[in-house]
Order: sequence, then structure tokens, then C-alpha cells
Amino acid sequence: MKSEKLLIIGDSYSTFEGYIPEGYAVYYDKAETRPGTGVRSVEDTWWHIFSRETGMEIIENNSWSGSTVCYTGRGGDCSRSSSFIYRLRCLCDSDFRGKGAPDTLIIFGATNDSWIDAPLGEAKLSGFEESDLYSVLPAVADIIYEAKAALPKARIVYVINTGLKPEIGAHVKAASERYGTEYVELSDIDKVSGHPTALGMRQIADQVKAHL
Repeated sequence: MKSEKLLIIGDSYSTFEGYIPEGYAVYYDKAETRPGTGVRSVEDTWWHIFSRETGMEIIENNSWSGSTVCYTGRGGDCSRSSSFIYRLRCLCDSDFRGKGAPDTLIIFGATNDSWIDAPLGEAKLSGFEESDLYSVLPAVADIIYEAKAALPKARIVYVINTGLKPEIGAHVKAASERYGTEYVELSDIDKVSGHPTALGMRQIADQVKAHL
């Protein structure tokens, strides 16, 4: 049986050295330079566990440490670099780097949007202007809208992290309901310095797997 194709768009939580596109910032690495997490190899990451236990084939892990969904990034304007929206558009324009559309898309983001206090903006669910996408709420709704438009047959799942500003999680849920996509709201994830430990990675994998 042909395995389902899985695409992940994420931030530091979903990185590991050598398993994300070249030039993207990485958090977890082979040298375990993030002490205390216990994440020592790619096999410890939530997405590797998830892929291994579901049999889904990851066609790309498009994750960039420190990235935001919206265009307001840690270093300023990231509208044409690390933002989730820009990366999704680039993948769509390239036919997912020639690999064809995924069967499942997991979007796991907005952690950095919340941490850096990017402007929340208007809680829009449609009619997005490019200027709106510098704010978090229209951006999280827009990426769900764009993903659904680009991948009408795919299963689109937004993973809502613990510790986000409540407005962000609520708007992800509203947008998911509006566009007929799915979300997983995480709970009780073990972390060090805001990032999942090896136990936390297992907890994320289990919670996403339970939903799917």
C-alpha cells in the first residue's frame, strides 16, 4: 500500500539538524547544544515518532526555528523569508518541490508570534489584505485559508501549542471551523526553556496521533 504523504510547516519545535531545508535556522541538533531537553537524535522528535508510528511519509519538514506565522518576525519584516505564509506559498508554487501535493499538512506554529508580542490585529476570517498579515490573528486565519485553497483534497491540521495567548488559539479554532479544517489543542507538554523535552516530544506525537 502506498503510504500517505505528509508535509510539516513549523518552527523550532519541529526542527532537527540535517532534516530541514538548507539555510533554515535549527534548534535541535546532533551535538545536543540545547541542554536539558534530552532530545539527542532525530528519532526523539515528535514528527519522526509520528511518521514512524503512522507510516506516513514526510515529503518535507519545512520548519524554521524562531519563525512566525505572520510577517512580523524576531528581526523585523519576514514577509519574504521565514514566515509560515511565505514558505507555504513557495511550496505551492514549486508543486511542493516537485513531489506533488501532500495527503496531510500539519501546521504547527504561532509560538513565536505569541512570544515576541507580534501585534494581534483584527480577528478577520476572510478578505485578507497583505498588510493584515503583519498581525497574528489575520495571519493564522489566512494560512488556514490558503492551505485549504491550495490543497482542497488534503487533510489540514493546525497544532495549537500550550502557552499561547488565548486569542490566538481561539482564532485558529474559529478559522478551522470556517474552512472545514482540523486542529489539535495540545495539553500538558513537558518543556525546558519553553521547548519540548524528549518526553514532551512523545506527548506531542501521541496527542497528534490520537486526533488523526
